[in-house]
Amino acid sequence: MLKLFGTDGIRGEANRPPMTAAMALNIGRAVADYFHTQDKCDRIFVGQDTRLSGDMLAQALAAGVCAAGLDVLSAGVVPTPAIAYLVSRNANTAGLVVSASHNPWYDNGIKVFGPGGLKLSTPVEQAIEDRVLAADRQPEGDQLTGRVYPVPASVDTYIDFLCSTVPDQNLIAGLSIVIDCAHGASSEIAPAVFEKLGADLTVLNNAPDGRNINADCGSEHTDGLIRAVRDIRADIGLAFDGDADRLIAVDEQGTVVTGDQLIALCAAHYQKAGKLENNCVVTTVMSNIGLKQALSKLGITHAEAGVGDRLVMEKMIATGAVVGGENSGHMIFRDQHTTGDGILAALKILTAMQQEAIGLSDLASIMDVFPQQLVAVEVKDKPDLISLPEVQQAIKAVESKLGDKGRVLVRYSGTQSICRVMVEGPDSKSTAEYCQEIVDAVNDCIGV
Repeated sequence: MLKLFGTDGIRGEANRPPMTAAMALNIGRAVADYFHTQDKCDRIFVGQDTRLSGDMLAQALAAGVCAAGLDVLSAGVVPTPAIAYLVSRNANTAGLVVSASHNPWYDNGIKVFGPGGLKLSTPVEQAIEDRVLAADRQPEGDQLTGRVYPVPASVDTYIDFLCSTVPDQNLIAGLSIVIDCAHGASSEIAPAVFEKLGADLTVLNNAPDGRNINADCGSEHTDGLIRAVRDIRADIGLAFDGDADRLIAVDEQGTVVTGDQLIALCAAHYQKAGKLENNCVVTTVMSNIGLKQALSKLGITHAEAGVGDRLVMEKMIATGAVVGGENSGHMIFRDQHTTGDGILAALKILTAMQQEAIGLSDLASIMDVFPQQLVAVEVKDKPDLISLPEVQQAIKAVESKLGDKGRVLVRYSGTQSICRVMVEGPDSKSTAEYCQEIVDAVNDCIGV
């Protein structure tokens, strides 16, 4: 059973187990050993976001990789999808990213990409975890240790890739765009991409200091972006998270467009262009009911995966789908990338807007969003929810009230001590009330 890996890699509070320098060294060594043994990898790309603890953990990972005899290709501060792209373009490599995504600065994490730039399957995670936990019992290697090689050109390589995904390099020239970089890994790269493509650009939150990543900004805090879009009457606002693998957009009216709406409009655009392979879109069980209805009206098959873009990608490969993602803002375009990429998703949306010559609000109207209430309940432990009769009783009571006019989903976060309670219903008032009934039950049983 996995003890270290969660929904998206390994995550925790920095400088406390498992996010310590000693553990990172063991993880680096285990990852290098596994991919060298299984896939003959001889180099590991390492990148990080802007968190204060990033240097400590990235350098510890690098030390572990070198201790296993492999070389490190150090990309510095780059978005998570940049490492995935670099791995996908370079044979005999794997990748490590130090990031806790949308979490606050005092958390950190480690994401792993195998050869080809894909996140790991559960069996591979288990095999690496077994190596990590047995690290103290492993014999020391010989004197042929690896070296660390900075690869500053990786930034330009990734920027060139992103720009190449736009069908016409003048397509977004002059478009008024506001971007929120969350003081994260996109702080230099995202402005460079949009400026290179000629956008009329306004940039927010691109001055990272190690502690301000995701702080009241980025994809989970869009108030500042909404104000900026309205103040300058921009065509669109784009908010990334700390490692830029997520995107949330704001339309020209200053209204937030959800991840599900973005997936729906991109799916429709792909369908019109004849590029929607197998006429299928993959999302997770967290997706709004409105997405399923919108796809049904378009005659598009909707396949569901478990939570996490790793599982979305696995389902996309199994179904042959090229468009998929999560309501949280992860969007995957498998015809061009191996993982969720916020900047790539932004370019896809801008392409749809320009080629169809309509604003984002009109594009997003393809989907009616059911009222949804999502509450994160801090919990002291994570027992099987089935074992909590009071919680199960509250869930069944709400489901009975909703009938076929809504749904309930209660699950633990894979990366934090949180139980997420989600209710969708026919109107905002009853949806909030029903959600609170379940939240109260969870708090009574396992709340902090």
